[in-house]
Amino acid sequence: MNKNQYVAIMAGGIGSRFWPMSRTNLPKQFLDILNTGKTLIQATYDRFAAFIPAENIYVVTSNEYINIVKKQLPQLPLQNILGEPSRKNTAPCIAYISFKVQELDPNGTLIVAPADHLILDNIAFTKVCLEALSFVQKHNALITLGIKPTYPNTGYGYIQYEQQEVANNVYKVKTFTEKPNLELAKAFISSGEFLWNAGIFVWQVKNVIKAFEKFLPEMYDVFHAEREFFNTTEEVTAINRIYPQCTNISIDFGIMEKADNVYVIPSSFGWSDLGTWNSAYENLEKDYLENAVAGDNVIVFDSLRNMVHSQNDKLVVLQGLEDFIVVDSDDVLLICKREKEQDIKEYVAEVKRNKGDKYL
Repeated sequence: MNKNQYVAIMAGGIGSRFWPMSRTNLPKQFLDILNTGKTLIQATYDRFAAFIPAENIYVVTSNEYINIVKKQLPQLPLQNILGEPSRKNTAPCIAYISFKVQELDPNGTLIVAPADHLILDNIAFTKVCLEALSFVQKHNALITLGIKPTYPNTGYGYIQYEQQEVANNVYKVKTFTEKPNLELAKAFISSGEFLWNAGIFVWQVKNVIKAFEKFLPEMYDVFHAEREFFNTTEEVTAINRIYPQCTNISIDFGIMEKADNVYVIPSSFGWSDLGTWNSAYENLEKDYLENAVAGDNVIVFDSLRNMVHSQNDKLVVLQGLEDFIVVDSDDVLLICKREKEQDIKEYVAEVKRNKGDKYL
């Protein structure tokens, strides 16, 4: 393992589309959505620990989740759990870990990845990450991992890339497109020039910090002014001064869409962002009637293509349902059509209006 290689696992989101399993006090990255025996963040940590030194793996999360991270990842050094005082999207999170690593190791290379994605082929994932680390070690490059699309998904961002390799399996990025409509997604797929944007990045920390200086100078200035406090007992106090001054902006919009040294590695490693119950359905084993069941105590009669998630200590019996999402938690039962899953955020907002925060 290379002591100059680092990982930042981003684990601060609230995962509202997986309500009612995902709650404000225990969001989806800390859940075993697919009944694998590991939570999503545990699987993400294990994936990286196979090829990155354990002491070089960091988790950046909301202050309110620090104790959950400690509990779920007891092998992670406490100083490697970084708390954010407020949610400001991915750019401040990435600035934080980048400045911190630069103070530790000016030659450090960094992988940044979400805590809550599903990756089925860990061997292929490791291979791609090592290729990316090797490339950025030799070039002033910001790499993003692109997923070879299998169908016209309208829930993902897309990356268009030039067809000429600049190195083995590394290509220059032409454009980024946010979630397209179905017709545009179909056109992207048929062109053969587009990949899904996995939101996994690789770079030398010094080069991404240069990008902050160029494209997000105000954010660069506030982190740069406090850099001497990183990796000291004053770090938390410094972060509490920095974050109120940061814009709420994603790294994609703030830097990746503007920089001219962005490259992509087309990849296939069984990736899903597990953003919705339908994505969980797609990645769970199905019975002969195409029901996906996460829970050991569910009995299904005359029901087709349902996504069912329940607790193991409660018996759930379904009859006559087709194409439904059924999620049974301690205090909430959700039953809705699978085609309406994008409305779950609206249901959560309505619950908040009518019932307050008790069920959120």
